[in-house]
Order: sequence, then structure tokens, then C-alpha cells
Amino acid sequence: MSASHAKAEKISLYQPDQSGLVFPEIPNFQSFEEEREYRKKHLVAACRAFDLHGFDYGFAGHLTIRDPEFPELYWTNPMCVHFSQVRLSNLILADHHGRVVEGDYAINRAGFVLHAAVHEEYPEVLAMCHAHTVYGTAWCSTGRPLDMISQDAAAFYQSHIVVGTSSGAVAVEQESGLSVAKAMGKHRGILHQNHGLLTTSQHSIDDAAFWFIALERCCKQQILIESTGVKPQLLDDQTAAYSREHVGSDYIGWLHFQTLYQHLEATQPDMFQ
Repeated sequence: MSASHAKAEKISLYQPDQSGLVFPEIPNFQSFEEEREYRKKHLVAACRAFDLHGFDYGFAGHLTIRDPEFPELYWTNPMCVHFSQVRLSNLILADHHGRVVEGDYAINRAGFVLHAAVHEEYPEVLAMCHAHTVYGTAWCSTGRPLDMISQDAAAFYQSHIVVGTSSGAVAVEQESGLSVAKAMGKHRGILHQNHGLLTTSQHSIDDAAFWFIALERCCKQQILIESTGVKPQLLDDQTAAYSREHVGSDYIGWLHFQTLYQHLEATQPDMFQ
């Protein structure tokens, strides 16, 4: 995708002022079918991106995006299919009761319980990601939020939260999913104590997926700093807020992900089979 932003209202300082340059643009859709295809392709790419980053752990890990025409339904990756093997043809469409309404594969029970609870509790949340990652799970065991040690961490300034509800328990009961959903609110990043990371987005699966990757990276940085025993210099609130405004928005999350999407589109064309 490329477009001139010379006449369009800018929403980020990263958008070029000069016209005629190649730069990603959020598409406008002419139909639900066109938007559905876009969302499904980017959901598949998000799963493949999770594979690139080594976020696989057996059948654990689930990513969801609402259907544009039927927002009470959501698309998700199939149960017991590795992130590297998720493609358009094996995505499933499910309702908030865990019933598969389109697709051949079963749904992940734990994924359904938690994601359905969040999607039902917060109609404005379009997408959500969860995976059992090494650094995220490790940092979540501390029960501490991220310190503002870098520009990367500042993207989550006042937009991430530690949730202790049902910590360490497998969310297979609906009540457990609802309690976690209510506790997490509409924060971008959720550090579920003794469990792992979750991200939500009111913008796109691209946004949710990139900030999940970023949140795992921030946890790694935090653990590395902690391991030195040296007390880091922290960003002050004004600097952290400024950084979040310019490098931590939903749009920036979407924009970051386009780099991954273009790479995957070029190197893994089987995604769209």
C-alpha cells in the first residue's frame, strides 16, 4: 500500500509531508467482505509473526479479531495448529459461547473463555493476543508493572496493568475469564500474574500483535536490567507521557506491524492459501 499524505490530515509525525512517497496507508473498505478478507489476512500474518519471534508453546496461544459485519463473532487461530501453519483456510469463526460457526477445527477452550470474556465485556476491543512467552511469563511472576526504563517501555506508560485475579490458574471456566476481563479494563498491555502477557486493541490485530511483541521485549529488557543489580535511571512522567504520545499510539502499533506484514507476505505466500 502506498499513498500521498500531502492532503490527508496527519495523525502521526511519522507520516511524510512530501507527496508521492511510498508509505503504508490504512485502507478504506468498500464492503464487509473486503474488510473481512483484510482482517483475516492480518490475523494470519500476526500468527506467523508470533512464530518468527518464537512465541509457540504447544497448543497455547490465541489471537482474535472481531468480524466487521458480525461483531459478536470473532476470528481466531485453530486449536493444535502451530503458528507457522496458520493460514486463511484454517482460521475459525466463533461466537462468545465457544461455538464454531465457520471452519473445520476445534477452538482452544482457555482461549475462548478469556478472549470471549474480554470481547463481550468491552465491545470497543477489536483484537486480542495471548501467548506463553519466556520473558513475559517470567516477569509476570514478580507481580510488578514495567519500570519506565526506555522509550520502548514508555509506549506502555499508564496503559498496562498487573492483574492478580486467577493468577496461575488455567482459565477454563467462564467465571474465571470474566473476573480477569473485569480486572484488566481496557489497558493495552496486561501482565497476568503467574501466567503471562495479553494485549488488546481498539484499532486492529496489527496493533495488538505488535504491542504484544513489544511487551515481551520490554519484559526481557527489564529482566536484563534487574540481573545486573544496577538501579536504572528512570524516565520522568513528562518524558514518558511524551514518548507514549509519539511512539506508543494504536496507529504506531499498526504502522510497526506493516514491516512484519510485508516481510511475511514476500517470504511466506502460503499464508493466504
